[in-house]
Amino acid sequence: MADESSHVGEANCSEQVRRSQVSGSHSQLQRHFIQRVMLLRKLPTRFVFHREKKQKVAAILGIDQEAMTSLPEGDLDHCLLSKVDLRRQQISQTVEEVQKIIHLLTAEISHQDSRFEAVPASDTYNDSIKVLAPSLFHVTVPLKGLAGYKGARTQRWRYYNLQGTKLTCPLRDPEGLQQWLETEMFMKTLWQWHKADVNIEGDIVPAKVLKVFRTLVENAVRTCHLSGKVTVLEKRTTVWVAVETSTGQVELELAPTVEIPTTWPEKAQWPRCLKRWPSPERVECIKSFGFNLVAQSSYHWQLSFSQAEQMLFEQLDEDGGCRRQCFQVLRQLKEDVWCPGRRPVITTHHLQTVLFWTCEKYPHLKDWQVFQRALLRLVRKLHRCVSQHFLKHYFVPKGNLLQSANPSELDAVAQKMAFFLKNPQVELP
Repeated sequence: MADESSHVGEANCSEQVRRSQVSGSHSQLQRHFIQRVMLLRKLPTRFVFHREKKQKVAAILGIDQEAMTSLPEGDLDHCLLSKVDLRRQQISQTVEEVQKIIHLLTAEISHQDSRFEAVPASDTYNDSIKVLAPSLFHVTVPLKGLAGYKGARTQRWRYYNLQGTKLTCPLRDPEGLQQWLETEMFMKTLWQWHKADVNIEGDIVPAKVLKVFRTLVENAVRTCHLSGKVTVLEKRTTVWVAVETSTGQVELELAPTVEIPTTWPEKAQWPRCLKRWPSPERVECIKSFGFNLVAQSSYHWQLSFSQAEQMLFEQLDEDGGCRRQCFQVLRQLKEDVWCPGRRPVITTHHLQTVLFWTCEKYPHLKDWQVFQRALLRLVRKLHRCVSQHFLKHYFVPKGNLLQSANPSELDAVAQKMAFFLKNPQVELP
């Protein structure tokens, strides 16, 4: 989970408002400032703890600088830190509720069909749950009974549709992040993976797996008496559910996933030649996590590198840079200004990919020591990708992460970002 929990809440910021020494019209501006602060995740400590940087914080957030200057130093620091904790606490609370429900559902599903594994409920980190936006989660449901991955030995044409009927013309080959999945790719397989409900001519077909899985999810919702809390959403290619939590409704994509540890796919030709980031030692560690194949389309499985990406992200700033801080502010700008809403066209995964590409292009600490400059560099990179409707997958550059995105929604986001870049209100050094 990308957001850690904390026990400092919104009441702390409200108390700071009451204790403020700012009077008259400034009190209203100050309250407005604190409300805006409560939309932030984490700001760089160089902004939080130094009075001379307040104007730069205000400029980034679009806050009146006079009110910012008038706000007492301790109150400002406390409210900024309180917002960090509050934001993390809210996400953590939602994830905690969601994973309990997911565990109940998947435990029942696993009981009904041994090919699907229960998602554990963890008190700390659960790598099965990925927060794409505050109300949008991606949940991987591991598949059991496919072990000893050895890859495809020979290529062959496919002449079948999803009903198993013979076709006169072959299906198109996988592209970018796509791949066939054959039972012969594994040294050990459960006999159930050869059944016709998921298998056609030796291929495990994602659309058929999703069909079986959707039925299991619907049955589990009833069996676990969660009908008032969980709703299976209709007219979706993959399996989506809406879950009612104490912080509001969230939507989850439940994705059956084949986990392939310790093996790195041929399509992921990474690291690229002569690149200095990350280090060779870090590369080998990351590649040891392997990859996943996710059921998200009809015939082809999607390559995923969630564990490798998490490892890469967690160790960004070992040199003391501000990469993670830039990412957090970029994410907040995206969620609050450029791309708000329950189902944003740009997700946290897109931002993370932009960050990885930028880190690779600018590998040195000196490029990540001036926060404003580094943040604007990320914004420009994101704006370019959104404007062109093209964002290369970090590990498989042939894959376009914006390929399925709504073009008009992307254009709207690009327009907002262009306005920001034209007048970012950031004091560049």
